[in-house]
Amino acid sequence: MSQVADEFEAQPTLAREEIFAGRVWDVVAEDVDLGHSVVRREFVAHPGAVAVVAIDPEDRVLLLKQYRHPVRGFLWEPPAGLLDVEGEDPVDAARRELAEEADLVAGTWEHLVSFRSTPGGSSEEIIVYLARDLAPVPEAERHVRTEEEADLEPVWVPFDEAVAGVLEGRLHSPTAVVGILATHARRTAS
Repeated sequence: MSQVADEFEAQPTLAREEIFAGRVWDVVAEDVDLGHSVVRREFVAHPGAVAVVAIDPEDRVLLLKQYRHPVRGFLWEPPAGLLDVEGEDPVDAARRELAEEADLVAGTWEHLVSFRSTPGGSSEEIIVYLARDLAPVPEAERHVRTEEEADLEPVWVPFDEAVAGVLEGRLHSPTAVVGILATHARRTAS
């Protein structure tokens, strides 16, 4: 199994059409030459995102309750956000999102895992970081949350309870599921 690894090698794109230009992402159609045939694929062209599994000294993980309209529900998920600042390093984006959404800074950062959320319909890659040695952002430097971020509800969940929440099907956000299970796997491998 150690020889099995995804290969990111684009096949020739013969044509590209922008079907919809959105505020955050676009929908495009591309004609792709697979060698034996040419296929048309429509997908969301996404800038990518980061997520932060923040663990405090009491071994709790920070989750934020946020309304996600496409699934018509409130999901518990780690702080996260788009890679939408030109030239920004992903770990710097993770630092920014942790500060903006949770009013926290972290002294220790580790790349945890990267994954493709919906490879059949989106180019999105999500990079998940593990953040520890947390401290509050000074009150005068805190980000003013607006729009969907205005109602974020934070909760510190004992890590083992978060793992159980994933395995029992109570948590559905892909960043929560992947981030919590990757953290659990890292711990059990140590």
